[in-house]
Amino acid sequence: MHKEHVYIGLGSNLGDSGALLEAACSEMAMLDQTRLLARSSVYGSSPMGPQDQPDYLNAVCLLETSLEPLTLLHQLQRIEKEHGRERKAERWGPRTLDLDILLYGNVEMNTEELTLPHYGIAEREFVMVPLFEIAPSMIMPDGNPIALWVSRCNLDGLRRLTPSTQA
Repeated sequence: MHKEHVYIGLGSNLGDSGALLEAACSEMAMLDQTRLLARSSVYGSSPMGPQDQPDYLNAVCLLETSLEPLTLLHQLQRIEKEHGRERKAERWGPRTLDLDILLYGNVEMNTEELTLPHYGIAEREFVMVPLFEIAPSMIMPDGNPIALWVSRCNLDGLRRLTPSTQA
């Protein structure tokens, strides 16, 4: 069975965000045909959308899985829902838990349900910095090193709150 390295972005700004990120990592590690290989530090960041909401906690996890991309997406959505995630029309609004597939091996896809690599990844310091932390030698989809992508990020308002862990 073929296994892929998959990077998942985690975010939360409602409820006990630290505990929600911790629970999500544990639950992802228990998915069928999946294991957690690494987890970044937790970072605090300003909201990307409307500013009248709490700051976010963000992290990135590295999974090894043989689940297909859409199967994994549906499992992540189930975890979000179990932790009170409500999908509303408001883009970038507050949420208890947000789990995004950032990169799924070298897979590229663009469907109504899933875009890989995740759209907008390069502009999101709260994704790029934790991703760089656990994969500092990664070559990004455009062929450039991740360090170059991180160097282009605006790091204002991003702060590391906890150390990273290897699973």
